[in-house]
Amino acid sequence: MSLFGKIFGGGGKGGKGPSAQEAIQKLRETEEMLTKKQEFLEKKIEQELQIAKKNGTKNKRAALQALKRKKRYEKQLAQIDGTLSTIEFQREALENANTNTEVLKNMGFAAKAMKSAHENMDIDKVDDLMQDITEQQELAQEISDAISKPVGFGEEFDEDELLAELDELEQEELDKNLLEIGGPENAPLPNVPSTSLPSKPAKKEEDEDDMEDLQRWAEAM
Repeated sequence: MSLFGKIFGGGGKGGKGPSAQEAIQKLRETEEMLTKKQEFLEKKIEQELQIAKKNGTKNKRAALQALKRKKRYEKQLAQIDGTLSTIEFQREALENANTNTEVLKNMGFAAKAMKSAHENMDIDKVDDLMQDITEQQELAQEISDAISKPVGFGEEFDEDELLAELDELEQEELDKNLLEIGGPENAPLPNVPSTSLPSKPAKKEEDEDDMEDLQRWAEAM
């Protein structure tokens, strides 16, 4: 069985292929596995590097062996990087294909629903219906215009005469207002009272007589 057959779990020649969701899940699991492998190799590379540094002057053979192992790990790491890039590209392509499939499926469902909705509709009947609606709207507008138009019941008046009469009424009102404003100059004076004023009390004269009597009494003394 091929590598992709193992990854996707495919059967024989006559077997049904995996769905897009199953393939995407398998690719994600493979990515996780390779990512863990990467982390392991990175740690091994760091360990071999430390061994080479430690034995560089003391044990040259051990240092060389450590560097060889480091090179092998780095080669494996590079291969895993390339494999991850390929798997990631394939997973993204599958996800896009799956999205397009769902979109097309939904669009097909909507198209069927629209077809079902229009199944009992006749375009000629729709045109006739819209024409009837337009005619009725125009008729309703004509009726509204006719009702709102003022009716004189045979009475006809000269508009110029009515305007002239209105001007006269306005002028009379204006003259009346002007007379009210300038009223004090032309207003009639009040009438002189016909009854005589009451006479002034004679108390002052009595006081003068008393003073004269008092003065004469003083001179006689």
